[in-house]
Amino acid sequence: MSNETPAGNGPGEIDRYLADLGDWRGDTLARLRALIREADPGVVETWKWVRPSSPGTPTWEHDGIICTGGAFRGYVKLTFARGAELPDPAGLFNAGFGGNLRRAIDLREGEFPDPDAFRELVRAAVARNQALRAARAKPKSAAGGSR
Repeated sequence: MSNETPAGNGPGEIDRYLADLGDWRGDTLARLRALIREADPGVVETWKWVRPSSPGTPTWEHDGIICTGGAFRGYVKLTFARGAELPDPAGLFNAGFGGNLRRAIDLREGEFPDPDAFRELVRAAVARNQALRAARAKPKSAAGGSR
């Protein structure tokens, strides 16, 4: 298997993004990325939503989007695509409560989530994606009930 990725996609773009940040935000995202990989060795890293106004977004997927990452002026944000549907007993989500589906974790310099709780949140996101995929794959029962 080749380690090369197409331009604009995958781990190589994420590597460049983190290196270009060159400050605590890149370090924080790199640590979060490592935890995501630990939590789900089957995770697929993609680079999405490249457009003239945005260089793109690091995205982690497994049977659907787990979360996206981003660095902003004073914080790092991880947005979980189906966060509102996930258990969060450690209270990691601290942003994005206005939406019906997504939830986010905003981290400022010096902040970092509990690694065990974060890995559990990632695993819960993967499990939710897998459950949704399995539900979509189930054949619909025949109408009329005859055998």
